[in-house]
Amino acid sequence: MIAYSRVFVALYAIAIIVWLALSPGLVDPKNKPIGTDFMDVWAAGRLALDGEPAAAYDYARHYDVQMHALPWHAGEPVPFFGWHYPPMFLLPAAALAMLPYGIALLLWMAATLPAYLAVARAVLPARFALLSAFAFPGTFVNLGHGQNGFLTAGLLGGGLLLLERRPWLAGALFGLLAYKPQFGVLIPLALVAARQWRAIGGACATLAVTAFASYAVFGRETWSAFFASAKLTRTIILEQGATGWPKIQSAFAAVRMLGGEIALAYAVQGVTTILAATAVVWIWRRDAAMPLKGAALATATLLATPYVLDYDLMLLALPLAWIAMAGVRDGFLPWERPVLAAAWLLPILSRSIGSAVHVPVAPLVLLLLLAAILRRSMVEKSAA
Repeated sequence: MIAYSRVFVALYAIAIIVWLALSPGLVDPKNKPIGTDFMDVWAAGRLALDGEPAAAYDYARHYDVQMHALPWHAGEPVPFFGWHYPPMFLLPAAALAMLPYGIALLLWMAATLPAYLAVARAVLPARFALLSAFAFPGTFVNLGHGQNGFLTAGLLGGGLLLLERRPWLAGALFGLLAYKPQFGVLIPLALVAARQWRAIGGACATLAVTAFASYAVFGRETWSAFFASAKLTRTIILEQGATGWPKIQSAFAAVRMLGGEIALAYAVQGVTTILAATAVVWIWRRDAAMPLKGAALATATLLATPYVLDYDLMLLALPLAWIAMAGVRDGFLPWERPVLAAAWLLPILSRSIGSAVHVPVAPLVLLLLLAAILRRSMVEKSAA
């Protein structure tokens, strides 16, 4: 693990240095901003600071801010990055937008990376925890996008690690995940199945406080604009695939990539979501170890939503770490290592495979990983 981790980290460092050198003014050779998706966060924050928070959900106004953010290559089209988050996330976005784009991006990565590393340090042995965490391909993908995968993994992983000892605090971390509402579908089911009422209380209280704070700061118009934009997000971004099918890692996108109609895509996604939810309720009702419950919830969360992007696969760091440590401690089950290896490589290969040969691999790998987790829970229960 140490040797391969060093190789991957070195390759990431070289790639980042070369790409920065080729990107004067923080605009890369493809006329995309360094940190690509962070542009929508910074632009939305600028609108909030300028007294127009509701305009973050207006594609034309949001794009106008992006057009003036960096010295784009003359004569080439400027890419657009849409803002689809609830108003709670405008609070940190506005704070970041007080700084120039490049400094804000650096601060965003520096502020959220420790949350992910803290979870990795709590799961993995100290000798190679941070090195392995950096080596996970999802880390490189998230850095390249300037996205929120570190924050998502830190909140979900931290909540799972604290759930048995400090349920109120764990619930607060789960509540903060409402900034990505599509990832909150299965958490209530898991907590109810495990009768974690204090965690549910902490989550509800945190959600209420953050929602009220954003309402007080940005007003009713911003929340109205968010809800009004949901239909456009669903039709343009999800159903028509404006983001690009290879970037979306869900069962819904897999069907659309293969040429299936929207109705069929929703049907397949619905079945996948039901399977994921059933698996979570089943394992969380059992007397399984919390690492296995957490691994199942993190994996199923990625399966349950039609809108999951390649940088969201940062969440795979959680089940990979927990199952790898169980395998080192108790021995790996047949076919477990190949599944873990496929899941480990998924963040960096899935989009490339989809773009090159139009074959969606993420849903299959995630289903195999979830099956491996459930199998290990049954084996450990039988051994006990």
